[in-house]
Amino acid sequence: MVCEIICVGTELLLGSIVNTNAAFISERLSGMGVSLYKQTVVGDNAIRIKDALQAAFQSADLVVMSGGLGPTQDDITKEAACNFFEQEMILHEPSLERLKTYFNDRPISKFNLKQAMFPKEAIVIDNNNGTAPGAILQKDKKRIVLLPGPPNELHPMFEKVCKILSGYQRGIFLSKELKMFGIGESYMVEIIEDIIDSQTNPTIAPYAGDGEVKLRLTASADTEAEALSKILPVEQQIRERLGQYIYGTNDDTLESVVVDKLVKCSLTLSLAESCTGGLLASTIVDIPGASETFRGGLITYSNEEKINRLQIDEKLFEQYGAVSSQVAEAMASAVCTAIGTNVSLSTTGIAGPGGGTAEKPVGTVFIGLCYNGQTTWKQFFFKGNRKKIRTRTVKAALKMLLDRIDSDNNSD
Repeated sequence: MVCEIICVGTELLLGSIVNTNAAFISERLSGMGVSLYKQTVVGDNAIRIKDALQAAFQSADLVVMSGGLGPTQDDITKEAACNFFEQEMILHEPSLERLKTYFNDRPISKFNLKQAMFPKEAIVIDNNNGTAPGAILQKDKKRIVLLPGPPNELHPMFEKVCKILSGYQRGIFLSKELKMFGIGESYMVEIIEDIIDSQTNPTIAPYAGDGEVKLRLTASADTEAEALSKILPVEQQIRERLGQYIYGTNDDTLESVVVDKLVKCSLTLSLAESCTGGLLASTIVDIPGASETFRGGLITYSNEEKINRLQIDEKLFEQYGAVSSQVAEAMASAVCTAIGTNVSLSTTGIAGPGGGTAEKPVGTVFIGLCYNGQTTWKQFFFKGNRKKIRTRTVKAALKMLLDRIDSDNNSD
C-alpha cells in the first residue's frame, strides 16, 4: 500500500501550529509496512485541496488527511474529498445522535450539523473527544482517510483506522524498536554496518533525536508469531554488539525504565540539581508510580545554596569550582543524607551560552551518584544550546543510574 499524507490548515502554513500530526501518522503507518512517498501541507482552500488530492493519487492508493473537519465555514476538507470522489453526502444518523449527546440536547447549529454529513459509502470513525467524526472514503480501490486536526482527537481515532487498514494489507507487519543512549547514530550504524547491509526481512531503520538513537526492526509475515521469529535472531545479533547502550524497547523511555527498576529493587531516590534546575525531577515525576520511589529533591543553583542547604564545604568551591567532580559527589552524598534515601543523583555544569572557560567550556557537566553509601561521578561534554545541554544531562544522569542498578543486580 502506497500512501501520501495531506495536512490541511492555513495555520500550519503560517507556522501558528506545529505539524505534529504528520510525524505521528508517518510513524504508525511505516510500522504497518505502508510505503510513504510524500507529505503535503495545504491551506483551507477547496481548489488547492482538490489539486493536492489529484497529485497524490498519481502514485498513491491511500491518502490520509488531517484537519478541516470542524464546524466553521473554512473547514472544508470533507466536502473537498467527497467532491473529488464525486460522492454525495447525506445525514449519518449515528453521528447525529452522538452530537445530540455531546450537546446534551441543546440546539445544534447548522455548522455543527454538517459534521454529521457523510457519503452513504463511507466508513465513519467515531470521535470520543470532540464533535468531528472521521471517515474512510473509497472509490475504484483508492481510499481517503479523513481525520480531525487536534492531536488529542486524531491519535485515538487513528488507532481505529489502523485496524481497518490492516485488513487491506496482505499478511502483517510487526515492528520492534531498540532504544539507546550514549552512542551517536553514525557510530551505531558503523558497529552494525554488515547487519544493515545484509538486511532483507526484517528491515533495519536507524533514527536519532533528543540525544537518543533507536533501531526499528520491521518484519513481514503471515502471522505475528512468524514475524517475531524473524525479528528475534537479528535483535540478538544487535544486542551482542550494542547491548551496553540499549535501555529499552518500543514505548519505553529512560525515565520509565529507571522508575520501574527503582521500584522493583525497593530503592528510594533523591536529587540535588544545579544546571538542570529541576528538569530531572520533573522528568521523573512525569512517570506514573514515581511516588513509590522518588522522595524529593533540592535545586541548589547558587554556590550559597549548595553551602547552606547541602552543607557543602566552602573549600571545595575555592579549590575545584562549582562545576567539578568533587562538588558533584558532595552534592549527591549530602542530599542522600538530608532526605534519607539509599540512591541519589546530582548535576552541576555549564549550560551556556556564557560561563565557559578554556578548561571548562560550555557543555561541561559533572553528574554525581550515591548508591547504597558508595559515591561516584562522571564527566560529560555536551554540544548544543542551553536546552539541549540540560536535556542531555537529564538523560545521562538517568542512564548512569540505570547502568548502576543493572550492574548491582547482575553481580548478585
